[in-house]
Amino acid sequence: MDLLVLGGTAWLGREVSRQALALGHRVTCLARGESGGVAEGAALVAADRSQPGAYRELTGRDWDAVVEVSWQPGFVRDALDALAPRARHWSYVSSVSAYAEHPLGADETTPLLPALEGREAARETYGEAKVACERASAQALGDRLLIARAGLIGGPGDRTGRSAYWVDRAARAPREPLLVPDAPDLATQVIDVRDLAAWLLHCAEGDTSGTFDAVGPVLPFGEWVELSRTVGGHTGPVVPAPSAWLLEQGVNQWMGPDSLPMWLADPEYASHSTRPGAAALAAGMTHRPRTEVLTDLLHWIRTDAPELAAGLTEERERELLRALAG
Repeated sequence: MDLLVLGGTAWLGREVSRQALALGHRVTCLARGESGGVAEGAALVAADRSQPGAYRELTGRDWDAVVEVSWQPGFVRDALDALAPRARHWSYVSSVSAYAEHPLGADETTPLLPALEGREAARETYGEAKVACERASAQALGDRLLIARAGLIGGPGDRTGRSAYWVDRAARAPREPLLVPDAPDLATQVIDVRDLAAWLLHCAEGDTSGTFDAVGPVLPFGEWVELSRTVGGHTGPVVPAPSAWLLEQGVNQWMGPDSLPMWLADPEYASHSTRPGAAALAAGMTHRPRTEVLTDLLHWIRTDAPELAAGLTEERERELLRALAG
C-alpha cells in the first residue's frame, strides 16, 4: 500500500509507520518533524498543519490508506478537504472520551458528547473535539472510514506514565513498601500501542470500515499491580490506602504529577474501563499477554531511561506512608 500517516513522528503514528514498513508498504508522514524522526524508511513531508498550503505536496497523489490521529477539528477538516477524494481507506483514531456516558459493558452505541464547534479545542474539551473530528470524517468519507475509539494506550513509549508507572516503581525500589489505592476491583483496560497499530493496518489492508471501540482486555487494578510487582521483582510490603484519604492528601487520580496512575476514585468512573471491545475483536483485533506488555515496558524504561509524566516521587511516597501509619 501507499500509506499516509498524518503525524508519524510521535508515538502511535510512528509505530503504525514502523509496522507498515516491516510489512512492505510505502509510508509517507506529514508532520512538522519536531517531535522526533520518522521510522527508518519512511518519507517525511515537513509541514505545519496550522498553516495554509500544508497539504500542497500531497494533493496530487492517490493513497491506499490514510491514518489520522489529530484531535483539532480544524486540522482534521483541512486534511479531509485536501486528501479525502483520493484516499481509498481512511482511519481516524478517536477516543472513548467521546462518549457522554460510561455504563458497565457499554459498546459503540453509547451516546456521544455534543460535537465541539469551531476549529480549535482546549484540553478540557478533548472529548467534544474528537466527536467533531469523527463527524467531519464521516461526512467526507462515508463507507471508506474506520473510526477507532481508543481506550488507554500503553506499552513501550508511554511517557505519560499511566501504563509504565507501576512496573517502574516495583523495579525501582523492590524491597520498599509500595503505596497503592485500596481499589483492587477497579477495572483497568490498557491497549498496547503495538496491538493498536497492527490492527489499524489490518483494517486498512482489508478495507474494514465502521466504528469500533479499540480497547484492551479488562483487568482489575489489583491484578495489574500484582503483575507489575512480579515483573519488577517487588518483594516489599504492599500498603493499601483508602481512596478518600488519598484525595485528602492531594494525591491526583489517573495521570500527571503527584498521582497514582490508572486509579479513579470517583464512582462515576467505576465502569469507565469495562468496554468489551467485541466488535474490534471480531474485526481481527488481538492482544498480547499483560505480562508481556509489562516486561516490555520495563525493558524500555531500563534502556531508554524516559522521564515519566505521572506518579509519585520516592520522597512523596515515603511522606504519604508515614502519614498513613500515623
